[in-house]
Amino acid sequence: MPASQEPQDPKQQDPAVDTSEQMEVNAEQSATDSSEEQSAAQGIEARTDEEWATLLSETQEKVAQYHDELLRAKAEVENIRRRAQDDVAKARKFGTESFAESLIPVKDSLEAALALTDQTAEAWKEGVEVTLRQINTAFERNQLKDVAPNQGDKFDPHLHQAISSVPSELPEGTIVQLLQKGYTIADRVLRPALVMVSSGQPAA
Repeated sequence: MPASQEPQDPKQQDPAVDTSEQMEVNAEQSATDSSEEQSAAQGIEARTDEEWATLLSETQEKVAQYHDELLRAKAEVENIRRRAQDDVAKARKFGTESFAESLIPVKDSLEAALALTDQTAEAWKEGVEVTLRQINTAFERNQLKDVAPNQGDKFDPHLHQAISSVPSELPEGTIVQLLQKGYTIADRVLRPALVMVSSGQPAA
C-alpha cells in the first residue's frame, strides 16, 4: 500500500531556489550601485579646470562675504558698547542738572530777600513762604518727597529711624512723636524720619 503523501505547505519553498534568486537580486543591486558610483565619479572627473576655477572663485567670494559681515557685526557691537558707556558717563555727570535748574529760582529769591534791609516782619514772612513753595515745586519736579508720619502711625523700619522707645497710651510699635522729617527720591530713601516709638501702656 503506498505511503500517504502529506499535503505540502504552500508557504514552504525550496531553500535552494530562494538563495539563487536572492543572489541574483543582490548581484543586480550591486551592479546598479556600482554603475551609479561610476557615473558620479565620471561626472566629477568630467569637470574642466575652468569649472573648478569658477567653483573655487564662488566659494572664496562667499567666504569673503561672511568675513565682511562678521567684521561689521563686531564693529556694531563695539559701537553699541561705547555709546552705552558714554550714556552712563553723561548720566553721572549731568544727573543733577534738572534738580540744579529747579533750585536756581530759590537761590534768586533768597538773595533778593537779603538785599532788602527795610522790610517788615510780615514782608519777610511772605518772602520765606514764597521761597518754600519754590523749594516744594523743585522737590516735586524731581520726585523728592517728605516722609512725615503722624502720631499713631505704625513704625516702618524702612522709612523711619527710632531714636527712643517710650511708654505711651498709644499701641506698642506706633509713632509717638516725629522729631525730624525724612525724604525719599523715586521711592529710594535719602534720609529716614527720626521718630519716638511707643513701648505700650505705662506700668501701673
